Amino acid sequence: MRYRSDRRIRAGKCLATSDAVNKIRMAYRNNRIKCTVYTIKENERLDTLAARFLGDATLWWVLAATSSIGWIMQVPPGTQINIPRSLEQVMAMV
Repeated sequence: MRYRSDRRIRAGKCLATSDAVNKIRMAYRNNRIKCTVYTIKENERLDTLAARFLGDATLWWVLAATSSIGWIMQVPPGTQINIPRSLEQVMAMV
């Protein structure tokens, strides 16, 4: 595989990879990750929301995963996203 030797990716065994995203999506669908629904307002992005609610802007992909949003940080106002209540629940899935 092309990225097998990349320390940050390690063939899908790290955070923010497609494998981690799929695990989070399935855990959310199976009610193993509890979330609060939030409606995005004008000029809000997933990275700023991740910083506010999860304490780390780089975890924007977690919000995208639980909300079944693709790999974009900026979504239209009015979009409802799922914010995990416990980051520990999320990290236990990946």
